[in-house]
Amino acid sequence: MDRIQIRGGAKLQGSIPISGAKNAALPLMIASLLTDQTLTLENLPRLADVSQLVRILGNHGVDYSVDGKRAGEGATAGQTAHLRAKTIVDSTAPYELVSRMRASFWVIAPLIARVGEARVSLPGGCAIGTRPVDLLLMALEKLGAEIAIEGGYVVAKAPKGLVGAEIEFPKVTVGGTHVAMMAAALARGSTLIANAAREPEVKDVADCLNKMGARVKGAGTSTIEITGVARLNGARHRVLPDRIEAGTYATAVAMTGGDILLEGVGPDLFQEALDALSRAGAKVSSDNRGVRVARNGAGIGAVDISTAPFPGFPTDLQAQFMALMTRARGVSRITETIFENRFMHVQELARLGARIKLDGDTAVVEGVDKLLGAPVMATDLRASVSLVIAALAAEGETTVNRVYHLDRGFERLEQKLSACGADIERISG
Repeated sequence: MDRIQIRGGAKLQGSIPISGAKNAALPLMIASLLTDQTLTLENLPRLADVSQLVRILGNHGVDYSVDGKRAGEGATAGQTAHLRAKTIVDSTAPYELVSRMRASFWVIAPLIARVGEARVSLPGGCAIGTRPVDLLLMALEKLGAEIAIEGGYVVAKAPKGLVGAEIEFPKVTVGGTHVAMMAAALARGSTLIANAAREPEVKDVADCLNKMGARVKGAGTSTIEITGVARLNGARHRVLPDRIEAGTYATAVAMTGGDILLEGVGPDLFQEALDALSRAGAKVSSDNRGVRVARNGAGIGAVDISTAPFPGFPTDLQAQFMALMTRARGVSRITETIFENRFMHVQELARLGARIKLDGDTAVVEGVDKLLGAPVMATDLRASVSLVIAALAAEGETTVNRVYHLDRGFERLEQKLSACGADIERISG
């Protein structure tokens, strides 16, 4: 199993190209099931989760191909992929595939919308909490689907098709909003989604659906209106930049010092995180090339944050910001409001010398003068990259084990960091 070795102390200088967003790429790929024509996605990131979803979609009959490299393209250029579900050959998503990636459960929406039935394994628990699918199923039932649970599978049927309805989510759910949008796109009549997720990735999926011939209004706000259409067409769409990747590298610069240009991303995608980094002592600016983050000489200030749905501070950047606060002057409080059990990185950060106490859904972080390298273990995707950030500033050598978690969400991380001066390498086996 691969591991990553880091010798801390180097400042980061240069530029980092930001890849396509994983959290948009996955639902965009799933949307290919809604049409028998080709959906072409540009700027698709090279991630383990993307490869896994290709296998899942292939099980339903999706043909997948990737364009070869073009002249002048660097190693970090996103892929252009073509997905075509000419015929749905199987409406069952088996446990052995769904259990590896929760987002694959979302195939239930286009399958029932297009062929009137779906049999999808319940995804089960995961490292950062249960994240139940009850709100997703509620949305489908509102649209007229008959839902039953049989042998660990959700069996959904709508033999006469789905019908538009009002769907009000009791709490903001990104997955529920994706599922409701995809299902409603082919439902008869109009659908209103209230308390919808406002994340940029939701708007990106809506933009793509509209290119395919859907009629979606209001995505990016808390109220989305959808007028169903009889069929959708193929389209070409470019995946938006990954705000979580951008925020992660921005935090790494704030941690180590230096000056980095995050290429191709705008501040509007992660303004709350940039504001927190500014309060911690980083200098943030932006232009038409991207966002520049620098910290030269100034110490790291303690900043309190609380995660919240977009446009609030992203839960997917909580672990990274906690790593930064381990070196801050004073005490910071980090409150996690989205997912239970999302503090598993705390024990591993403590192995590097961090001082963190847990109080319910809040971590109280007392900054220390220095961190010391040590072997650490990644527990989930975002926790693993928080250990990388801490290791970049730690004295001595840190080995991050179980880096397959990193490969699920970060494209060529060690290459991007080493190109900016980090002493980091992947060790295979």
